[in-house]
Amino acid sequence: MRELVVLGTGSQVPSRERTQNGYFLRWDDEGFLFDPGEGTQRQMLYAGVAAGAITRLCVTHFHGDHCLGVPGIVQRLSLDDVPHPVRAHYPASGQTYFTHLRYAASFYERAELLEEPVEEDGLLSVGSFGQLWARRLEHPIESFGYQLIEPDGRRMLTDKLTAYGVAGPAIGQLQQAGAIEVDGRTVTIEQVSEPRAGQRFAFVMDTRLCENVLKLADRADLLVIESTYLSTEAELARRFGHLTARQAARVARECGVRKLVLTHFSQRYLDPQAFHDEAAAEFTGEIVVAADLTRIRVPPRR
Repeated sequence: MRELVVLGTGSQVPSRERTQNGYFLRWDDEGFLFDPGEGTQRQMLYAGVAAGAITRLCVTHFHGDHCLGVPGIVQRLSLDDVPHPVRAHYPASGQTYFTHLRYAASFYERAELLEEPVEEDGLLSVGSFGQLWARRLEHPIESFGYQLIEPDGRRMLTDKLTAYGVAGPAIGQLQQAGAIEVDGRTVTIEQVSEPRAGQRFAFVMDTRLCENVLKLADRADLLVIESTYLSTEAELARRFGHLTARQAARVARECGVRKLVLTHFSQRYLDPQAFHDEAAAEFTGEIVVAADLTRIRVPPRR
């Protein structure tokens, strides 16, 4: 299963309609928790996301609406006796903040939280999920966006497998070895499959428009991106290091994004439809104006 569980969508302060930020990405056996703001632990309860589902904690920057939920999440990992290590990524320049958040109150620490701070642009980790990248954004304090890239693979073709007599366990053997012997002849994986592009996910929070926004969003199947303001407040967005819905949509269009998720809305706006309408003027693909406690599927593989 690959889906985004939206826990909170409000910027700066919570409102009656929107909790502070929080986003949980289910990616097969991995669970990425991005930017847990205040109230994230309770939102996880409502959304049916267990602490044990978290395998990585990714913080873009240390403004409160993106990190004040860290203490509760860290303590919940130990309270639930989560058996696997959880890796934490965050800007290295904010190490003091993370340490204070991690140990904000007394608790019996049983879970294993491995701190892997981000110092510069580049590859953070490689695993069964693919590659996890981070790139520096432009905000009043240091901020990083995250990108998940699945390696390209191959799609097995049923008619070709049948034609070449490959069935049952032999299919798995062929996928692993690249070639096998069937009835005295060699069958290669190229003969019974076709290339399949790996999926991509991008998470872009507080930033002005910059080159790394485009690099993160490049060919994303699912782009989660802040659109704090509408274009009528474009100057305000630039001054405070944010994006408008129109800018976010242009990024999606230029980068070949398949599904665009707008979030991190200023509490000044009461009509979410305005964000959709502004984005739709720039981007003709699928647009989701995120709401708290919604679930958004990663588009199926092509």
